[in-house]
Amino acid sequence: MKVKYATIIVEDMDESIKFYREVMGFEIDSQYDLGPAGTITLLKGEGETMVEIIKNPVDEPGLFSIGMDVEDLDTTIKELKAKGAKVTMEPIQITVGLLAFIEDPDGARIALIQHH
Repeated sequence: MKVKYATIIVEDMDESIKFYREVMGFEIDSQYDLGPAGTITLLKGEGETMVEIIKNPVDEPGLFSIGMDVEDLDTTIKELKAKGAKVTMEPIQITVGLLAFIEDPDGARIALIQHH
């Protein structure tokens, strides 16, 4: 597994984009308008790992999850369960592939994604 992104829920998308671009030196990789469900902006700095900022009407601002890329999500979930991982969401189909969530011992969310 490799870290793909960190997801942060933001209060003000424009202010957050301005911060990551002007202060941190990131560039916008892609943006998605989800209508009433919110907006997503992926920002890329050096290396492969990105920051994903989300503005939506549901979640409180702050760190939401860490995203990990996996080759085979079903196998990964089985292996993690066997090692005692707490699976909080079984694999589901999403636009870019398959997604599941686990939690670390302190409740931090880890998104596991198998891309198409």
